[in-house]
Amino acid sequence: MRMPRGIPLFLIPVILLCAVPAVFAQEEEPEIPGDEWSGMPSSLYSRGDKTFTISLGAIFPTLMYNDFNKVETKIKPGGTGFLAFNYFLNSYLFIGAEIGGMFSPTIGENMVYIVPMGVKVGYQFVIGRFEFPVSLMAGFAPQQYKNEDYGGFFLKPSVSVFWRFNTDWSFGLNTGWWWVPQWTGKGPDAYGNFMDLTVCARYHF
Repeated sequence: MRMPRGIPLFLIPVILLCAVPAVFAQEEEPEIPGDEWSGMPSSLYSRGDKTFTISLGAIFPTLMYNDFNKVETKIKPGGTGFLAFNYFLNSYLFIGAEIGGMFSPTIGENMVYIVPMGVKVGYQFVIGRFEFPVSLMAGFAPQQYKNEDYGGFFLKPSVSVFWRFNTDWSFGLNTGWWWVPQWTGKGPDAYGNFMDLTVCARYHF
């Protein structure tokens, strides 16, 4: 699939990030005393609670296949970032949307760009101030390499750990596994696999 020319793919998440308001409108809510967190973990979330997450980090190529025959990757580690919105259906289950991007150099000094976007579903475990979201994202990923463009299916399971700093913010780490197939119908199908590792800031509202 040919992608429109103009703005480089890797700039799309940056533009969207700049469009997010710097300060979220908040309603007053009582502070949660530090010594009460461990006694009421599930009550920290209820239906209608929302989070917005910014993630930045590195991405590493792992397994590359052509019709399930392993091939040597020519892609080096690169950078990645994501913006994610989650809506809680109850104290543990959430749905949401996510958009991100990655860039990785190749051994030939070219660049690979991928911009995943899609919907997600997840479940969050809470232990005191620590929160452990596990999620699955599925969607569409425009890709660009030199003068070649492609857009296709994207799948990413991920797991995170956050430390709840206060009622508004939590900070943590996330890792995800990218499955990026290329079904072109013009030759052997290609399957790219990547692993990301990012640091995250999450706003609760």
